[in-house]
Amino acid sequence: MNGAPIAWLGRPVLFAGLEHEERLDYRSHLLVHDRPAAMPADELADLAENVNLRGRGGAGFPFARKVRAVVKAAARRKGRPVVVVNGTEGEPSCLKDAALLLRTPHLVLDGALLAAAALDAEQVVLGVTRADVEQSLRRALAERRSTRPAVTVTRLPERFVSGESSALARGITSGIALPRGGGVRTSDSGVGGMPTLLSNAETYAQLAVAARLGALPYREVGLPSEPGTVLLTLAGSQVVETPTGVPLAELLAMFGLEIGQGVLAGGYHGTWLTPAAAARAVVSRESFRSLGGALGAGAVLPLPDTTCPLGEALRVARWMADETAGQCGPCYLGLPALVKALEEVVRGGGRAALDAVETRMRAVTGRGACSHPDAASRFVASALEVFDEDLQLHSYQNGCGRSVQGVLPMPVVESAGSIVVDWTLCEAHGLCTSVLPEVIGLGADGFPAAGVMPVPPRLLQQAARAVDRCPALALRIR
Repeated sequence: MNGAPIAWLGRPVLFAGLEHEERLDYRSHLLVHDRPAAMPADELADLAENVNLRGRGGAGFPFARKVRAVVKAAARRKGRPVVVVNGTEGEPSCLKDAALLLRTPHLVLDGALLAAAALDAEQVVLGVTRADVEQSLRRALAERRSTRPAVTVTRLPERFVSGESSALARGITSGIALPRGGGVRTSDSGVGGMPTLLSNAETYAQLAVAARLGALPYREVGLPSEPGTVLLTLAGSQVVETPTGVPLAELLAMFGLEIGQGVLAGGYHGTWLTPAAAARAVVSRESFRSLGGALGAGAVLPLPDTTCPLGEALRVARWMADETAGQCGPCYLGLPALVKALEEVVRGGGRAALDAVETRMRAVTGRGACSHPDAASRFVASALEVFDEDLQLHSYQNGCGRSVQGVLPMPVVESAGSIVVDWTLCEAHGLCTSVLPEVIGLGADGFPAAGVMPVPPRLLQQAARAVDRCPALALRIR
């Protein structure tokens, strides 16, 4: 995504100025936004509290509480804190922070520098994983010529775990972007062991807008309980700025999307909304929470009626297992075991397979060094609950009859080889797709949808199993 498609409902706030330009350089940014007035830490925290500003990276933690916690920790430690912008966004279904950092980087910088001045921070660090985002931020800093305090950009490995708060702080400090564990908050000990104010790019952009407008004008848009706008990534491809309170179904319809079989709210660390719940939902944390979902990092993924929901969930579960940091057993061993059990469910393993999934979910929950195994387990549990009818078909009636279309976005990986179909032998048994649903999809006639299908390195073993399972000997690996 080099400048993902963006849109807005009503008057743009975070995307103001992009009606006329692809990217706001510093001069254009000042014409649109001007400079926010500096304020002390207590006023900054009060402002964030008055507009109910919460972190937009997933957990939704109140920003004012973070600021006050850093102030207290810095006073106790008698040192100057660090401000960190989390621009890693390692989930393939979420593009909103990248859109901000590529299109309006100075708005994010304004918010980070505003917080740094209020806290008398020693430095501001921008943590990123993408080369184009790093280039955009370095260009923005060059346009400013100088900043106080100093701002640096740190490139981290492009992995999901790099965005976890302690992993990001460790990566900036030592280059090892792995979760620390132990329950130590970055507000107490983050970059270099110093108190660290860490939030994602959209949070700092929202802070800059609130500081420029003031609390009352900021609250004129959106819900009284959750004022302002929010950035959403729809279907993994379109970034939208919308006021809170807009009905989710209407928002999806505006961009040619339907609720379908359900909506994954909050991305791959989120949960599924049933079609009935999605039809009642409005864009707000409280609405999503009351319906069993989560706004999270703003990824909204409707699932079309044409794809296999459990097959799609299995693809995501495999990806999350691959994204483990490899530091603790519940994640490194537990998630692959959970994926294997889920594979058996999709292949028709019946009650025994379902019991195995439930056992594996219990085994990883609450035992990891970070929240990743808990979130992965929650995602699987949500899929099994919302797609219960599909679950029954897979468990007891040889599947739902739909191919896995790869609707939920995955990172592009290099191929380690290909599955090749010998059309003179293929008899459309369909066993191959039950073993390798991420690679082999079936057409309307029940035959593989393509004759040559690339296989990523991590799936070579499964590809070999698919070849062995074909009763017609119609498959080979090239």
